[in-house]
Amino acid sequence: MTATKICGLNTAETIAAAVEGGASYIGFNFYPRSPRAVTPEAAARLAISIPTSVTKVALVVDADDGLIDAITAALAPEILQLHGNEGTERVAAIKARTGRKVMKAMAMATPADIERSHAYAAAADLLLFDAKPPPGGLPGGNGLPFDWQLLKAARWTVPWFLAGGLTPENVAQAIRSTGAQLVDVSSGVEDRPGVKSPEKIRQFLKAATGRS
Repeated sequence: MTATKICGLNTAETIAAAVEGGASYIGFNFYPRSPRAVTPEAAARLAISIPTSVTKVALVVDADDGLIDAITAALAPEILQLHGNEGTERVAAIKARTGRKVMKAMAMATPADIERSHAYAAAADLLLFDAKPPPGGLPGGNGLPFDWQLLKAARWTVPWFLAGGLTPENVAQAIRSTGAQLVDVSSGVEDRPGVKSPEKIRQFLKAATGRS
């Protein structure tokens, strides 16, 4: 069964919908420019209701050590998701500094991006494949898919998430097309940027897992 991550949650109601719907991962966004951004303190309060069976993920974008230390101390995430321009050395340094698993998001558009991702597999514990953002766009959460055919013939030595433009309507097809065992959604379950819909979260989880 495909495992699911709901990212950018910022209310108790939407966290409850994700947990009750069977999400395996819940993501908090700490990028200040994002409409989904939360502070470490707010995330810690929201995370109290998350059972230990659900993995907490902290999304950061080119964060300095101070912010990473604050997030780690307040939230104690199991995974740090690096969604910026972090190089392989920075990925390894964050992993060593925090003792946490590290997921590196990769912006995908061409076969060259597939090749680039393999270098990160040696430094990160997980990869996440997202669409390359438009000029001036946010690093992620833009609701844009990429060409899933890029992934069909490729193999990696670490687990990977499929992200980018996934919705309750297309996630089942995306899984069939790519063989993804892990999927990630943010904007695809929102009523407007930064405002998640509990009903769309439930619909996404049912579609991704095949549950009735």
